[in-house]
Amino acid sequence: MTKQMHFGAFEVYGPQVGGTLSWPHPLSDQINFADTEHWIDVARILEEGGFDFLFFADGYGYPMIGEDISDVAVERGINFSGYDPAMIIPILAQHTTSLGFVVTASTGMDHPVQLARRFATLDQLTGGRIGWNIVTGASQNAVAKLLGHAEMLPHDTRYAMAAEYVELAARYWEQGWDDDAVRADKLTGQYLRREGIHRVDYAGEHYRSSGYFTAPPTPQRTPVLFQAGTSPKGRAFAAEHAECVFVQATTPAHTAGNIADIRAQAAQAGRDPQGLKIMAGLTVFVAAEESAAVQLQQEFLVMQTDEIAATLYAGNTGIDLLALDPDRTLHQVFDGDAGPAGQMGVSNIERFLGGNGAPAPTVREILDDLRGRGTRGFTAVGTGEQVADQLQALVEQADLDGFLIEPVYDPRDLRAFSELVMPVLRQRGLLPRKVQEVTLRERIREQPGARLGADHPILGARSAPQVV
Repeated sequence: MTKQMHFGAFEVYGPQVGGTLSWPHPLSDQINFADTEHWIDVARILEEGGFDFLFFADGYGYPMIGEDISDVAVERGINFSGYDPAMIIPILAQHTTSLGFVVTASTGMDHPVQLARRFATLDQLTGGRIGWNIVTGASQNAVAKLLGHAEMLPHDTRYAMAAEYVELAARYWEQGWDDDAVRADKLTGQYLRREGIHRVDYAGEHYRSSGYFTAPPTPQRTPVLFQAGTSPKGRAFAAEHAECVFVQATTPAHTAGNIADIRAQAAQAGRDPQGLKIMAGLTVFVAAEESAAVQLQQEFLVMQTDEIAATLYAGNTGIDLLALDPDRTLHQVFDGDAGPAGQMGVSNIERFLGGNGAPAPTVREILDDLRGRGTRGFTAVGTGEQVADQLQALVEQADLDGFLIEPVYDPRDLRAFSELVMPVLRQRGLLPRKVQEVTLRERIREQPGARLGADHPILGARSAPQVV
């Protein structure tokens, strides 16, 4: 059976995506991000093109150099600034019928019951088309200062907290209400069956809760669980919790190794390893003629600088590459006081430390690798047929299930991909001929069933909470 590909569009409710510079280009309209009509246009392009979902990255942080915000981040709009994307999703849902929406929310910003109520509301307003991208935080050094914390939490502690956070939220979504709890009987005046709602008592190491969930059941109850992060802790978390995983794309071989590890750990957790949909970021330069696609890529690359690359990397890892010896490796950071390094952006550090017989690159080589790439994943360049060939090869080499398209010239790139690449993939049997108006979970799983499912490990009695 031919493996079906899944596609999302990776966006931010800000000037540009990927930690690279693109908004000043004449082909980009992303600087109009504050205009709601811009996003309605994007959503319609994606739905008409057959995309599964619109994915919004989000966070409170920003790149810091030392103890202050990066000047380059401010002046060029590198991961600064932006609005809360969850607020615009209900508007976009009103202008679409099948497109899903995935929004990022950190597990360390509030109590799980607060997030559970927000996502229940989004699931209801979208008709079951919402997903939650679970992150433990980004630019944690900046976020810690914003929230008045003396120091940021260690990387492994954040993942331990995240496991409890997601589990408690799922308890409220899945076990707080019976399916037939709502009576809404005007003749008797009974709204709910008292025995149809249940107290959730939870006592974990990091979170405690006792009470009733106030939001009635929604089409999916639990949003589709996405997770982004390929550090060892991130892969373990994804294997146990996620339904769809967004992996960092480096080389096909390295990405394949991470995916194999996630699937193996999922199997150990009693899950179907192929049931997890694993996707990678993809920047596409596509045009009717190959030469035009190459020209689009070149115009993007000439806009990038070492300063832009270093700013993004500092925001992600806490490491200022321009302050290091360019002829030495990243290991020099850990010779003395590493500061926040090693506690944030772990996977983006480990990829440059060498290992398995491969030497660690120098800082100069790291900058060369990051310039024009930022947090972007794989790159495909060419005509629609050529790009389709490249995507098929990546899926086969890395065991991927699909891609998050990271536009450079937004929304031009999304429209071009929809018009030039998607029809080719559909003709090859790699996309469904007709998009069904179902919940996001059913669309991602490719089978009926809007609910998370009682067999999901997240509903196991790890923390022995009680539902009464």
